[in-house]
Amino acid sequence: MLANQQRIEQHIELLSQFTSTPGAGVTRLTYSKEDLNARNYIKEQMLKYGLTVSEDGFGNIFGKLDGTIPNAPSVIVGSHFDSVPNGGAFDGTAGVIIGLEVAALFQENNCQPAYPLEIIALVEEEGSRWGGGLMGSRGMMGLLTNEDFKVLADKDGVLAEDAMISIGLDPSKEKFRDPKTIKAFLELHIEQGPILEEKDIPIGIVEAIVGLTQLEVTIQGKAGHAGTTPMNRRSDALVAAAEIIAAFPKLAIEEGNGTVITTGQLQVFPNGSNVIPDKVVFSVDIRSGKEQHVQNAVEKVEELIASKQTTDILTSTEQLLYISPKEMDQHIQSIFKETSNDLVIPYCSINSGAGHDAMVFSDFTACGMIFIPSKDGLSHCPEEWSDGSHLASGANIVFQTALKLTEGNK
Repeated sequence: MLANQQRIEQHIELLSQFTSTPGAGVTRLTYSKEDLNARNYIKEQMLKYGLTVSEDGFGNIFGKLDGTIPNAPSVIVGSHFDSVPNGGAFDGTAGVIIGLEVAALFQENNCQPAYPLEIIALVEEEGSRWGGGLMGSRGMMGLLTNEDFKVLADKDGVLAEDAMISIGLDPSKEKFRDPKTIKAFLELHIEQGPILEEKDIPIGIVEAIVGLTQLEVTIQGKAGHAGTTPMNRRSDALVAAAEIIAAFPKLAIEEGNGTVITTGQLQVFPNGSNVIPDKVVFSVDIRSGKEQHVQNAVEKVEELIASKQTTDILTSTEQLLYISPKEMDQHIQSIFKETSNDLVIPYCSINSGAGHDAMVFSDFTACGMIFIPSKDGLSHCPEEWSDGSHLASGANIVFQTALKLTEGNK
């Protein structure tokens, strides 16, 4: 009853081909052609492993193996299958593939669960197209309203609903999941950091996930000719934005306790080489292990931004996402540890510095999360890589845990 490493690696390789940037990492944005190709592959495998396949009104994919207990809540295993631009082949995708491997092991070993088993592939965890992040899980759990979704547009002005329809998805399907139908959620993910590799430990059992906030900041100035406008007569939105962004490292260090502040997206308008920028829009990602530090950092960032406002420079801040730090379920952590010991797989406890769908589900059901090492600690880049043997070890732990959680007396 052991995972098939070769099968796992083959799934990774095949899904990595669904990218709009061949040779330059995986770029698979939600509701794109690449999304459609990947979801068709995932659904084909779900059917192959004996699951009943469905999609909700956000395009999240579910593969269900019915249990023997009527109307019982499901044990869900999975992750997301979207990517950042020019990302790697393992982030999110590995967790979906481990879900498929769990389904394959249930089928091959004739495991009949009492509680249903569901494999899930979630959309838009990264927020690379529609912003905010964790859209599939947040929407599924009712944290994104129908009204909000209807007006959701990407940077090109394309509405999410129109993009869904363009690849054959139906946004009128039921979007929300009753939490009472979920018994537990299990997610395997690559660590995206160096700790496990440095310790030479193949499994990290996640105790908690950091809190995070994502802000969108707009700086409005006044355009002008780059050659004819004197320096003391300018209202340069980009200069104001640069001064704000440059202050973030010092602010984060002063807050301490692992607080980090990052600007990863920057849009300059009108974006001409000989035009003084009249508007800049940029992202601010704030994370920390304790909620008070997240809140302190948000307050200080907003104060900093407001301090740059003058009669000629206007500033505004919109909070796109706020999620407090989340603890993983103690019982599931115990099962992970017992299973690792039984399988003689070394492990350690670890906290997650990245946000994951599990942090959304943790407000509604018992959640457990496992990390496997990332080579050189790299992620969100083409060089992202994790060892197949570590994936197989993680799959064995998740499979055995899913077996226990789907038993009738658990």
